[in-house]
Amino acid sequence: MTRRTAFLSAAAYSQLHGANSRISVGLIGCGNLGLRHLRIYQKPMLEQGLIRIAAVSDIYSGAKRRAQDELRLEPKDLHHEYEALLARPDLDAVLVVTPEHWHHRMTIAALRAGKDVYLEKPMSFTLAEARDIDATVRRTGRVLQIGAQWCSDPRYTIARDLIGSGAIGPVLWAQSTYSMNSVFGLWQYDIEPEANPRNIDWPRFLGPAPSRPFSAERYFRWRKYWDYSNGVVADFHYHRLAPLLLALGGRFPSLVSANGGIYQFKDRETPDTFTMTAEYGDFFLTIASSAASQGPERHHAPAIYGHEGTLSFHDGYLTLTPDRQFRKKQQERRIDAPLKDLNAIRIEHARNFYDCMRTRKAPVLDSRLGYQTMAAIKLAADSYRQRRMIAFDPATEKILTQSPPRPGYEGDGQNFKEPTN
Repeated sequence: MTRRTAFLSAAAYSQLHGANSRISVGLIGCGNLGLRHLRIYQKPMLEQGLIRIAAVSDIYSGAKRRAQDELRLEPKDLHHEYEALLARPDLDAVLVVTPEHWHHRMTIAALRAGKDVYLEKPMSFTLAEARDIDATVRRTGRVLQIGAQWCSDPRYTIARDLIGSGAIGPVLWAQSTYSMNSVFGLWQYDIEPEANPRNIDWPRFLGPAPSRPFSAERYFRWRKYWDYSNGVVADFHYHRLAPLLLALGGRFPSLVSANGGIYQFKDRETPDTFTMTAEYGDFFLTIASSAASQGPERHHAPAIYGHEGTLSFHDGYLTLTPDRQFRKKQQERRIDAPLKDLNAIRIEHARNFYDCMRTRKAPVLDSRLGYQTMAAIKLAADSYRQRRMIAFDPATEKILTQSPPRPGYEGDGQNFKEPTN
């Protein structure tokens, strides 16, 4: 794609990428996570000839070597610097599968280069970065999909429609969980014995992060360290919060708090167990997760609670349970989702990105919903680290320096005055 092509109208772009054309894709970050992404999420589109991986970029020579063998690439299609990959005129889109402290720089550069972007979650490392990505997407007209695949689970769009129809009345709160127990601790990715400062570009890995001596531990297990990741809340919680916000209507939080700690695995900086609560004006939600216990989602399904009923999420279906006072209005019922298998949902999320490249429609997890999700995620991480609640103004999209009191509160905390109507 030439620079001129990047500014084609939607109609012209649709003709360029017709139903029978093949989309040319570059992969930024072709290590184990990047190749796993291709093997699971992109495989059907590759096998059907809808896309082709034309180039890869990585700062570790071992990763580039494996990618070359697996994808049968020519040496000219292996890039050390992602900027060289983005400069290629033959690429229509890029997949960004890198540590999150690099997401913003790579995504902004790709958008400005006229590429559509599939960006693995979380959207960014900081809140300002998410805001900038969203603004750049809207300014350039590019397609950007965030890789939190449960947004393509049809249960959440079904829930959105039911909520919109008033099936559970006004929404009051929602809850979800996500845990993944491990004997050794989550994110203990294999440290490759041949990895060293000669075949890993350590200064480039650090990028905007603080300067530190070379560490293979930090390079391969970056999610354990605050320099490169917001930890479990950016990994697990983003997966749960984004689809809930899709169902509830994308919006920014007004107040966020978080708790947790390193309860089991002491070899890390980011917590292994975490809970967050986010208020959204007329409802709140809570998400709990642990990398050191059996998944509570097996016992407590995600749910959205309204004044008149509850929506609970189960494997492949929803249950709508009206409150007993409203059962004359409707009875409890089960709603089956058309797509049940997790891998099928993951593939659908990737396919949605490529479909939107052709139609120029917004994907299911676009930059705006991604930014709104990232706001609560980052505020939760900061709340945990600062040990305080954090207030946010949805109108100005700014963090408030001081949390405003609840309506009706007066004085020094000893007195309470009932609010007047």
